[in-house]
Amino acid sequence: MRILVLGGTAFLSAEIARQAVAAGHDVMCLARGSRSAPPEGASWLKADRSLGPAAYAGAAGAGDWDAVIDVARDPRQAREALETLAGTARHWTFVSSCSVYADPSVPGTAEDAAVLAPLAAGIEATMENYGEAKSAIEQLTTELAGDRAHLCRAGLIGGPGDGSDRYGYWPARFARDPGPVLVPDIPADPTQIIDVRDLAAWLLLAAEAGVTGALNAVGEPVPFAEYLEESRQLSGGAAEVVAAPADWLAERGVNYWAGPDSLPLWLPPGHEGFAARSNAAARAAGLQLRPWTRTLRDTLADERRRGLHRERQAGLTPDVERRLLLEFQTEFQSA
Repeated sequence: MRILVLGGTAFLSAEIARQAVAAGHDVMCLARGSRSAPPEGASWLKADRSLGPAAYAGAAGAGDWDAVIDVARDPRQAREALETLAGTARHWTFVSSCSVYADPSVPGTAEDAAVLAPLAAGIEATMENYGEAKSAIEQLTTELAGDRAHLCRAGLIGGPGDGSDRYGYWPARFARDPGPVLVPDIPADPTQIIDVRDLAAWLLLAAEAGVTGALNAVGEPVPFAEYLEESRQLSGGAAEVVAAPADWLAERGVNYWAGPDSLPLWLPPGHEGFAARSNAAARAAGLQLRPWTRTLRDTLADERRRGLHRERQAGLTPDVERRLLLEFQTEFQSA
């Protein structure tokens, strides 16, 4: 296939390009490349999508495409790409997100669940309106690519190379030192990730097979306690786990899910279904998943390569964790 990846230099888009080249496809990556270059074997069309429709002129002049894959977050950029290139593409993939769903509280929901209202035109896309922005791009993709469009609603993406530092926080934390590890007391809450390598393989398979429509690309739900214990065992199993009540952590400014001063994968109330979506439709259409324990093992190996003591994008710093552990132990041991 002739494949155009709108991106190709970071995490998922780079993995898509790598696998496409390895499979023998003719791959072009449209990207700025401000931090890295596309994988070897892919041609590189250097362009800045923030500068407007002219960014796509080179791709439009390169002939027809068997597949275009877009990972955009910005509805304006997505619209400009669709308006310029959709007419040249046999198949169009938009990598959306399960964050488009309006109600994250119900476990097991499928693609027929209601989605958020699309972000209004002219409103800047931010992380605070991420779901609405992705919903807007889904709507645009459906309008402009029609029955050639695959809306891939990805869940949390994990595996080697994850720059968000979420899924890798816990195995890396256990491996960093054998001291007590502060965790949220949520043993039965689900975790759900999809390995970046499996997601990339699925996107290419779906493009080749002409899969269309909205499909959840998510892994199997795994209880937090099971994920945590596997993380602990991978590091040697020596660390003590200190489970603190969720409300106690929230009162002390510990953040949910991701980012600084967070305990990753811990979700706020009302999100009981956020990490428990159904993947039945995608699996029936060909999505294949490796065991989550293999992803976790490979993630820890990647964390070791990158440095267990590095500054992270998500999680507690050692100093903050030590302070909270001392507060918790003082309060509950004296109670």
